Parts: sequence; structure tokens; C-alpha cells
Amino acid sequence: MATKTFYILHGNDDLRLEEEVNKFRAQMGDSPNADMNIAEFDGQSASVAEILNAATSFPFLADRRLIIVRGLISWVTRKGAGETGKQAVDKLINDLPQLPDWSRVVLVERDTLSATNKLVKLAQQEPAGFEKSFTTPKDSTSWIMQRAKEQYDAEIDPRAAQALASVTGDDLRRADNELIKLVSYVDSARPITEDDVAELTPYVAEANIFAMVDALALGKGDVALALLHRLLEDSPRDEGFGLYGMIVRQFRLLLIAKEHLLLNGGRQGLPEALGTRSKFVADKAADQSRNFTLEQLEDIYRTLQDYDLRIKTGRIEPQLALDLLVAGLSRQPGP
Repeated sequence: MATKTFYILHGNDDLRLEEEVNKFRAQMGDSPNADMNIAEFDGQSASVAEILNAATSFPFLADRRLIIVRGLISWVTRKGAGETGKQAVDKLINDLPQLPDWSRVVLVERDTLSATNKLVKLAQQEPAGFEKSFTTPKDSTSWIMQRAKEQYDAEIDPRAAQALASVTGDDLRRADNELIKLVSYVDSARPITEDDVAELTPYVAEANIFAMVDALALGKGDVALALLHRLLEDSPRDEGFGLYGMIVRQFRLLLIAKEHLLLNGGRQGLPEALGTRSKFVADKAADQSRNFTLEQLEDIYRTLQDYDLRIKTGRIEPQLALDLLVAGLSRQPGP
């Protein structure tokens, strides 16, 4: 059986991708020489020749070398890569199957590659190659329950898992971080409940703000007001300042998302434009921004700034400002 020497790991499941890469690191052992035989490259700045040279160099006082390369395939196969990209792909197709047995080249891509990609096909067809995609599930409820059991030897009620999934979306790293806190909180004494999620997870408020903006976009002022008051009840120490800030932030994200979509015609680069690493937050902002025109969002943001000034100068109480704001926004005409 041929030794696997090159691997393509791709997909939008950042958590499992990194866990898989860490398995390769762990296989290198913990001797002082291990780090000397691990090299990492940025695929957008390192040349294919430089990467392959590192991969074919003899390991130092060890039996293998590990080369981790991020973003190379998407970079050399992107639109506009031209002849340089084609030559890079051709060299990889020629050289990867001929890597020495001591070499382990791991090509990591943060997005799912096309099944027609030449390098994906190479990894699938060559005995020395390996390819695997890691994609986030549409509903992470089952993933959360399985993760709790297999990774942390803990139980989580289905309703609790669903509640956590509703506020973390497809951001599995975020879901895992919250799950770690919940597991520690119950300390194996009992299953994690929906009440535990509500108590420990700060993103519940964020999820309700998403729902409130959805209601405003549909003209459902009564629903939006009910959600607003629930948010205030859930945070008795907040006189409205914190919640107002979250609403301002959400409409700022919608305004940025709307401008990005109009200028670029798609969602590529949207998380960076919004200043977030969460695909869920970016997608939600993009979806919600479609319910408003750019002019409406600009008007809303100016209104928010006006209320903000009035709150800070003591001319209006924060909770009254919130009620007036939601009542006014719910009468906005559709896009």
C-alpha cells in the first residue's frame, strides 16, 4: 500500500480543519527535533518551488517532514491567475505524486473546492494522495449533541442543543467555545439544559436582536416591541444603554453589508468588511440588508445617531428612546 504523502483538506468548517491539521502536528512527536521538521507556508506569498523544495529536503534527525500550506490551491486556480497559475498547477500535478516517503504535505483551504478542480482530482486518484472536505452542517444541533458526548463525555438536552445552535449558527468554533463553558458549569452532575444555555451564553441577546430586525423589516412592530422588552427583562442591570449599543451595531453592519453587496455584487470578502470572523454573522447581515434599501439604512443610522446624542445629553431616557425607535422603524415602507 502506497504511503500517503500529500493531503488536501478543504471546507468552511474551520474548527474541524484545524483539529485535523493538529493531528498531523501531533504525529511528529514532542521531541526537540519535531519543530525543526515542520514548516508552514502562506500559499499566496510562497512559491510552489519553495514549498516543494522544503517538502523534498531530508528530515533532520527524524523520519519525516511536515509541510503545511494554507490557501495555495485557491490562489493558483483563482480567476486572473493566468499563465503563472497554470504553471504552478502543472508543477504540483507533476511533483506531488513523486514526493519522498518521508514527506507529508498538507494543503489547507478555508472554502470547499470544486470537485472538478485538477488538484482535488489528483489527490483522489493518486495512491499517494488524500482529499477530504469539512463542511458545516445546515443545522448544528446534532453536531453539538455529538460533540458534547464524544469530545467532552457530557450530555446536552436536545432543546438546549437547539438553543445553542440558534445563537451560534454555522460557526462551530463559537459553538464549541460555548459548549466548553457549559460542560464546565454542570461538571458532569447532570445534562446541560436550555436554562443553562440562556444563563451562560451571551449570544442569546444577539439572536433576539436578529429576530427583532427581521420583525421590523416585515413591519411587525408588535413582535419587535415584544422582543425588545424581553431583551430588557433578560438584562435587568442594563438601563437600555447596552441594548441600544447592540442595535446601533447591528444596523451599522447592515449598512456596511448593503454597500458591500451593491459594490461587489456578492458576499466574497464580506466578513472582512464587517470586521468579523463569523460567517453566520456575515450571512445574517447580508440577508437582513436585502430587506432595506440603502437610503432606508442611511436614514435609520442617522436616526440612531440622533437618539444616541439625545440619550447622552440626558434629553431622553434610553428605554423610551428604544420604544420610540422600534415604533418608528416598524412603519418603514418595504424596499
